[in-house]
Amino acid sequence: MPVTRVGVIDSKKNPAISPSDLPAKAVLGLHDPARDDWSRLRGMQYPQLARGSRLRLGSQLLAAALTGLVAYPEVPVWLLAIWVIALGAALIHGARVNATLIDADRRSMVRVEFRKHGSAVAIYGAVWSAPMLAAAIQGTSTQLVSLWAITAVLATGSALIIAAAPLGTIVYTLLTGVVAAICFAATGNYPMVGVAVFFAGITTLGAVQTARTFLEARIAEAGMNEKNEVVSLLLREFEENQADWLWQIDTARRVRMASPRFSFALGKSPEDINGQQFLQLISGETWATGQFAPSLRDLAERLKRRESFSALLVKVTIDREERWWELSGTPMLDEDGSYVGFRGVGSDVTEQRESSEKIAWLARYDALTGLPNRLMLNEALGDALRYAQQWRSRCAFLMIDLDRFKAVNDSLGHQVGDQLLAQVSQRLKDLMGDNEMVGRLGGDEFAVVIQDASAKGHVADFAGRVIASLSEPYFIDHHTLYVGASVGSALGPRDGINVEELMRNSDLALYRAKDEGGGEHFAYEPALHATAEERRRLELSLRHAISRDEFELAYQPVVDAHDENVVSFEALVRWQSAEHGHVSPAKFIPLAEDTRLIVSIGQWVMERACIEAVNWPDDIKIAVNVSGEQLIEPEFASTVVRALAKSGLAANRLEIEVTESIFLRDADLARAALEEIMALGCAVALDDFGTGYSSLGYLRKLRFSTIKVDRSFVQGAANNHPESLAIIRAVVAMADSLEMSTTAEGVETAEEAEMIRKLGCKKIQGYYFGRPMSAADARAIFKRRGSPRERA
Repeated sequence: MPVTRVGVIDSKKNPAISPSDLPAKAVLGLHDPARDDWSRLRGMQYPQLARGSRLRLGSQLLAAALTGLVAYPEVPVWLLAIWVIALGAALIHGARVNATLIDADRRSMVRVEFRKHGSAVAIYGAVWSAPMLAAAIQGTSTQLVSLWAITAVLATGSALIIAAAPLGTIVYTLLTGVVAAICFAATGNYPMVGVAVFFAGITTLGAVQTARTFLEARIAEAGMNEKNEVVSLLLREFEENQADWLWQIDTARRVRMASPRFSFALGKSPEDINGQQFLQLISGETWATGQFAPSLRDLAERLKRRESFSALLVKVTIDREERWWELSGTPMLDEDGSYVGFRGVGSDVTEQRESSEKIAWLARYDALTGLPNRLMLNEALGDALRYAQQWRSRCAFLMIDLDRFKAVNDSLGHQVGDQLLAQVSQRLKDLMGDNEMVGRLGGDEFAVVIQDASAKGHVADFAGRVIASLSEPYFIDHHTLYVGASVGSALGPRDGINVEELMRNSDLALYRAKDEGGGEHFAYEPALHATAEERRRLELSLRHAISRDEFELAYQPVVDAHDENVVSFEALVRWQSAEHGHVSPAKFIPLAEDTRLIVSIGQWVMERACIEAVNWPDDIKIAVNVSGEQLIEPEFASTVVRALAKSGLAANRLEIEVTESIFLRDADLARAALEEIMALGCAVALDDFGTGYSSLGYLRKLRFSTIKVDRSFVQGAANNHPESLAIIRAVVAMADSLEMSTTAEGVETAEEAEMIRKLGCKKIQGYYFGRPMSAADARAIFKRRGSPRERA
């Protein structure tokens, strides 16, 4: 909204007119300085002409009557009548001209209006000069002086009545003064010539100064009005566009000049709250009891001490609803420096405070489970350590990791996983007493702080209860789920004197529990550091194994169960490390999967195996193991294509071996990747069937070429375990019905081989027919085709 600036100019274009910068010619209207908005100043001056017309008309009639009395009987009546008519015509003409200037304060005046006004005043002055000329010609000197006195009184009155517009007064004064001086000179009354000239000069200067004084007052008034208007506008815009509002109280703390927004914040009208006690309005029912909130007492004390305050949070009660206000205020003083009340601004910050409280809660608690988070656990563990050091006792920190949670999350979705975590957290909370606090570290990891763990066996017993409770079945969305828990613990200050050290050692113990298969509790022991350090060094060496050409492939034959001829080889990676010597696959393969180094290692194995298989007869296949980490890589199919293209191996000679666990990571992605491989012409075998999360759904959705029976079932069947025998028969029957082949792993004796033939397996793999061998030994088999046993 634009601000109307009265009496000043646009500050962006020209400087404002100051009271000390009023030239006489500009005041008279004879000149308009280009740098100032003088047309607006004219609007202050000339409307006064029309507004004082009645007073001037009355004075003119009285002066005309006095003129008649002075001139009669020396001047004939008919001549006086003509003069009166001329005076009336001049007055009517001047009134019409002045009437056109009544709205000059709302517009800019033009030059022609100045000329009209000047000519009207000149006519008026000429009419009043006529009696003095007549008296000089045929009257007495007394009459001449009397008539001049009448014109002088009119000039003085004009200077006072229309002080804002001095031009008319000066034209009239100078015209009548010149005529009077001429008349006095013609009659030989020279002293009166000086008097007439002096009076005209004084009146002219006085008129200019009076006009300047008038304009100074109007400029100051306009400036003050403008400031008040700007302040009012800013306050109005402040209240309309901001959430803040203004408040004001008197010395008795009663509300004064309540603004609409302040009234709205109180839920009342301005009329209802003006004059009411400020503290009573915002204290609700506590006003009667005196049980004020601490923040309200603080506000009362500051008002009592007449102390300025800023952004003071006050808990108020409005219509029985608790709200939070942010108030700022400063004491008001009058011109004498006396205290007259308080004035300030305020805003309702209830939503912001609730949001801040929520943020503060989220900073210390887990949003999913409502348990304390890592930050709060750190603080609690720090307190427990200080307590243990002070009282020479022991505290404990237990890290809990869910077993098989990832399989549930990946197979059933994150929503089921979140519900499972919520149930786990509730079971943990049910186990807590006054001495324990449970929290969530993140993912499927939880932790417990035991403040006093001095009692022997307390930590182990508690960890056992945690494992037992979390291993009970969960019922979620018509699913019955089983997950276990692994627990690692460390005692403070024995196993760590600070939070970081104790948590790190507890994590090492947890890793040991997971490494042992899960469902166990392990306490920290110093030897775990050596294990962790060995793992770190092993990982560092593993990252450089390919570039150092430390890997090599071994090939284990797979034979036809009936004629014992080699039908394929399984490629097995071996690592001969420069730092660690021979490293078992059971040791470095899990590490490679944890660090995702298996992706690059798997690519190397794929290419080398395909290159070697080209040297074999065309009917011999090569089987390559692929982990779940490789399958979820978007470029896995491209890796297979590159290996085949680089080696020239036919796609139907490459068999990809996977385990059931790949479908627990991302079943859809794994199936899509395998379907791409099958589309290339490669075969896919399901390894270790029956040892993991067996599901007939995988066999229905994907057409595997081979199902491999794990060695544990072969060994069980060799020992006449009925369960193992039943499982092998079921797998063979199922594979035959699905037109899939079967391979029995881990056959080590002739008796086991014969048993497998009788059970119906199509292919056999094991030490009885050949251990993993070098590429040269594998090629040597084909110099004389037949069973590896015959070759041996």
